[in-house]
Amino acid sequence: MKRAYHLDIPQTLEETLDLRRTALLVYDMQVGILSQLHHAEGITAQVQQVLAVARAVRLRTFFLRHLSLPRNLMGTFQLRQALAWQRKDAVEDLHPWFLRGSEAHAITPELAPEATEAVFDKITMSAFEGTPLDIALRDCGVHSFLIVGVATEIGIEPTVRQGADLGYIPIVVEDACGAGHEEAGQRALASLRHMGDALFTTVDEVTALLQTKAAKTA
Repeated sequence: MKRAYHLDIPQTLEETLDLRRTALLVYDMQVGILSQLHHAEGITAQVQQVLAVARAVRLRTFFLRHLSLPRNLMGTFQLRQALAWQRKDAVEDLHPWFLRGSEAHAITPELAPEATEAVFDKITMSAFEGTPLDIALRDCGVHSFLIVGVATEIGIEPTVRQGADLGYIPIVVEDACGAGHEEAGQRALASLRHMGDALFTTVDEVTALLQTKAAKTA
């Protein structure tokens, strides 16, 4: 651990992970998104393992969900994005995929949030934009976050980048982050590595570290 100006500056995963000051973000593990991925079952199992250890060690946990607005409430950007994603030529042909209360909008049942976990809806790609996430994390004294979920190249990358800009240390659990497009997902990870703001780990490594830290504080 480096120290300067009365500040601790963690360098490694072990130094960064702190049961009091690290949170888990579960990004967009929704029925309607997972149904579009060929590897949905595998990535769900990996996220499930991270979630299980987070619950066991009482790590603060936040779920993010993508929310579609009714078509009449979509603005210019929302309409342009929907036209591109749904490959439609006319606004009249758009069908919002993730309307509140729809099956597609729901978190997959295998990961059903518990009463002690928060669920924030967003209409953006970054989990921080337009949600209470930053306020909630800061109010709890959180300085780093683990992130798991889908999709790496669409929402996880911008969340990691904005999280770093806000002063957090992002920790990407690589094998618990799924991509909609594998090559794009790998490019996103390579770009994040190049920037150097985030740490990277695996499900097995972070599970072992969290269990060890919990045992030391028991």
